[in-house]
Parts: sequence; C-alpha cells; structure tokens
Amino acid sequence: SRIVMSAHAINQGKFPDTSNGKKTDFFFMEQEDPAKVAAEIVNLVRNRLPTAYQQPVNQIQVLTPMQRGVVGAANLNLELQKALNPSTIGLNREGYAFHEGDRVMQLRNNYDKDVFNGDLGYVEAVDTEARTLLVNFEERLVEYEISELDELTLAYATTIHKSQGSEYPIVVMPVLMSHYVMLQRNLIYTGITRAKKICILIGTKKALAFAIRNMSVLKRNTLLKERRQPGASSIYACCES
Repeated sequence: SRIVMSAHAINQGKFPDTSNGKKTDFFFMEQEDPAKVAAEIVNLVRNRLPTAYQQPVNQIQVLTPMQRGVVGAANLNLELQKALNPSTIGLNREGYAFHEGDRVMQLRNNYDKDVFNGDLGYVEAVDTEARTLLVNFEERLVEYEISELDELTLAYATTIHKSQGSEYPIVVMPVLMSHYVMLQRNLIYTGITRAKKICILIGTKKALAFAIRNMSVLKRNTLLKERRQPGASSIYACCES
C-alpha cells in the first residue's frame, strides 16, 4: 500500500513518492491557490471520487490542519454543505445552519445523551416549530434542542486533530503554506494514516516538505522534559548556542 509506504517515509523524515498512477492508493495533486484547492476538494467529494471508486459521499472525509482560512474546516464545511446538501430549511446556531441529512460531529462529552467528543452522526430530522434536531449516531437517535446545538458542528470536513482515533475509507487533505503554523510531521502522518483505501493530498510540495521537516511539537515536548531535570538549563543553553 502506498498509503502505508508514504506514512512510513514521512515518519522517518523522508519525502514520499508522489508520482500518481492508476493502481496507487496515494495521490498528490499540485495546486497553490487556496480558493482553487477548496473548489477542487468540493469537486473531488461531490463528483470525481464517487464516480471513480463507486463509493458514496459518506465514505469520504476531508481532513485539514486548521479550522480557519479558505481551506480550513469551517469554510470547507460551508462549501461542501452547499454542494452536497443545499436546503432552505434548517436550524441556525454558531454560524451554521443544520439541515436534514447533514453530517455532524459531537464537540464535547454529553453523558446524559450518551454521546462523546468526536462522535459522527447524521441529522435525521429538523423540527423548525419545536426548534429541535434529531441526530442519528450509528442507528441511535439523539434529540437536541436549539440551545444545545453548540455541541454540534458540521463534519463534511474536520481538523486532523479531531480525527485522531478514527478511520475513513477515503481521505482528502489540503496541504498549503497558508496553514504553516500547523504543518508538522506528526500531524500530516496522522492525517494520512486515517485513510483505509484512498488518500489524496492537494496543495504544494513545498508545504508538504515544510511539514516533514517540522518536528516542533516533538522538540518542544523534549525540551520541556529536559527543563524539568537537574542541570537542564545548561544543556538547553549548550544546544541552542
């Protein structure tokens, strides 16, 4: 599997093979304009991938390094909702309109409802008069009042961080310098390894190379541990000079 090989290469600090071929399961699409990347992600999810792989849209997950920006999760969710599930009937909360059929994610643990941070579901029904939503979490129906909708977000796209511990048949992931503050080796590795069958990166090789070189989280954690140890300050000063 090229997904596995690419993930191993990245984990070792090496640039993966990005030569696309008919039989590969790992693709790299070059595009540096964030607006064009966002448009291509919508095209991939709505048209190209369901046609090419005979997979329903709900088998495709968009993962992105950040919430903000043109290719951040917030904007991609709005664009994907517009393309995949347009509707004038919904409940508005926290900048989103939730429509019947929308893919949604629970944002925090709710023990009363027995739903937990990261759980994925689909809006089964919208009652605009009672101002409630019914969400289907793997065949279990959970009702939300409008005051509780801040516990939900659209989940056509989500951050790589939120995807930890999950797997998806097809993953589409933007990799652009506009997200440079979050471009880190471990994050890209996590994103790629969420894909079971197909992984598509779309962005620039410069951004991917930057991420592979950037181990700042690992370095920062190591330095914090060192600083807690006796004589750590002198070790740190020596290494920094």
